[in-house]
Amino acid sequence: MDDDRQLARAVEDLATLLELGREGEDVAGDLAAGLAQLRARLEAIETKTLLNGENDALNAIVTIHPGAGGTESQDWAEMLLRMYIRWAERHGFSVTVNDRQEGEEAGIKSATVTISGEYAYGLLQSEIGVHRLVRISPFDQAKRRHTSFASVFVSPEIDDRIEINIRPEDLRIDTFRAGGRGGQHVNMTDSAVRIVHLPTNIVVQCQNERSQHKNRDMAMKILRSRLYEHELEKKRAEADKIEATKLDIDFGSQIRSYVLQPYQMVKDTRTKTEIGDVSRVLDGDLDPLIRAFLIAKRRGQNGGAPAPA
Repeated sequence: MDDDRQLARAVEDLATLLELGREGEDVAGDLAAGLAQLRARLEAIETKTLLNGENDALNAIVTIHPGAGGTESQDWAEMLLRMYIRWAERHGFSVTVNDRQEGEEAGIKSATVTISGEYAYGLLQSEIGVHRLVRISPFDQAKRRHTSFASVFVSPEIDDRIEINIRPEDLRIDTFRAGGRGGQHVNMTDSAVRIVHLPTNIVVQCQNERSQHKNRDMAMKILRSRLYEHELEKKRAEADKIEATKLDIDFGSQIRSYVLQPYQMVKDTRTKTEIGDVSRVLDGDLDPLIRAFLIAKRRGQNGGAPAPA
């Protein structure tokens, strides 16, 4: 059922409820729920109209790296990974873990996942950059407040029909044994694959599959995606230097802060959007932040104010 038919059906249902209300039926609760659903559907449709980039409709490859700070930052990186997985689940998207490097004590040293669903890349572009967490550290016996950083990079999963010229002589391919924290789930063969693209120094790796062949195929797919995004970035840099800097990783200029103590607040520094329910956001409810970013981006492109009111 397309958007027009969904909206027409929702309006008809509300009209029926209004008619029942005029006849004396208690429909206040159903009417409020119906209006909320209609508003959510309208916002989802509006969000789609903001996604008109060349690759917006593609799947997204999301890579997360912790910043300095050891276990604290690694735990924060894992919290972000869970947040994006929960967001994907809310939208009915599928998630494939391509690579996950466990931290020594907790969290992750890095992770790369593919989120497959309609407009996954267009929506998740809003997450590119540095994310900051402020909380009482569960790893600090003195219960002091800590600030942690993690970076998120998102690239489109490029269809195989799009040609990316990758020369064999430009690659360094290493194999190693995959394993988990504490020696668990160790693969006794060198099935994990790391590929370095020498001209660009882009590094990708995959250890999710037991088969080296499958890991290599997935790593090449990720590399193709990263190289495509690399070329797009060069074009953006030539056309708009300011737009290009959005993808730079700079731990002094985070795009979003998540504060758990001394108060609770998520604030996007680009759009000035603030949400008080941090737990809801960390559980994957990113849509208000994503929508605000897309509206701000549209206004910026059209010469308007950079952030929505």
